[in-house]
Parts: sequence; C-alpha cells; structure tokens
Amino acid sequence: MIETVTDYPALAAVRNRRSWSKVTDAAPTRAELLTLIAAAGRVADHSSLRPWRVIELRGEDRATLGAAIAKAEGDDKPSTKPLRAPLLLAVVASYRKSEKVPRWEQEAVASGVAHTLSLLLDEAGWGVIWRTGHYTRAKAVAKAHGLAKDEELLGWLYVGGKPTGARPGRRKSVDPRAHLSRMPAPAKGADKDGGATKTGAKKDKKKS
Repeated sequence: MIETVTDYPALAAVRNRRSWSKVTDAAPTRAELLTLIAAAGRVADHSSLRPWRVIELRGEDRATLGAAIAKAEGDDKPSTKPLRAPLLLAVVASYRKSEKVPRWEQEAVASGVAHTLSLLLDEAGWGVIWRTGHYTRAKAVAKAHGLAKDEELLGWLYVGGKPTGARPGRRKSVDPRAHLSRMPAPAKGADKDGGATKTGAKKDKKKS
C-alpha cells in the first residue's frame, strides 16, 4: 500500500522526464504506439468528446513535412528539421460541435494527450521532445497532414532512441510556492456568492 505521496510511481516518472533534442534511429513500433496512445487517451475529457488524433510520420513522411515547412516559410530548400528523429508524432486537436465544451477546453484535452504521451514514451525508454513553431498553423503544413477545417496542429513529438552516454536537456526545479495559492478573501460587505450584503446595498443606495 502507498503510504505517502512520495511513494507514487508516477511521481518519479514525472520528475525524471527530460526533453531529448538528439536521438538515435531506433523508434517504437506501431503496436507499441497503440498501447501508449490508448493510455494517453485517459486524460480528463469533458463529455468524452475525444477531440484529438495522432499522425505518425516515418521515412519519407518526414521529407514531405520538410517540403511543407519550406513552402510555409518561403524557402527554396526543404527543411531538414523533421529529419532529426526517426519518428514524429503530430498531435492534432479535432474540434467537436458541443454546447457544453468550448473550443479552448477541447484544445486543452489534446494538449493533455500530447504531454501524457511524451511522458509515457520517456518512461518506456524513448527520447522525446515536443517541437512546435509558427508554421504549425500554415496551410501548406496542414494540407501535408490532411487536416480538416475543424482541426489544428499542436506540434510534433520527435521520438527516437536515447543515445548512450548523452545527457538530456536540463530544466530548473519548480518552486511550488510560487504557483500554488488560495482563493482571495471575500471583500468586506459581500455575501458568500460575491454580491453586496443588504447593509452594503442600503449604503450604496443612499450614496446614489
């Protein structure tokens, strides 16, 4: 039985996660990806809309993306950025029509899937880095991925093997006290719902 929060296996996995800008040519199989994506899909999802999908890019797919990026940026030569890893996972926000769930909340779900998937890949022994760029919104890049009108690209997870002896990117520790706070105290003369009290209302009426 887990007795304290420090005993959680997930805590160690999150603390140990790092971004790997350089990876080897090894990559997870499609079968491995299916298992990890199924788990990543367990993120909080209001109304279970599943407003996301993942596109895997391997081999020549990366060259196609490089050409699309070059077109978006007005370059003559294809971008070599997609060739930095053997596998790229494009994370797509696929917005659904919903009166309850706004667009921003659906994008948050897709982002949650991307982060969870990167964490799972790292824990499985793969080197991962989430790359973005202004060209994620470019028409040429969207067309290369076959995106629909109600879809947006949130970037790519670059995936490959962790080089022996290489060190991942470093990140400073977070000071939790700087990010955790409490609700502000209710203002004087306000009720529990945030409205003016009867006394306060009478005072305001006299002033008007």
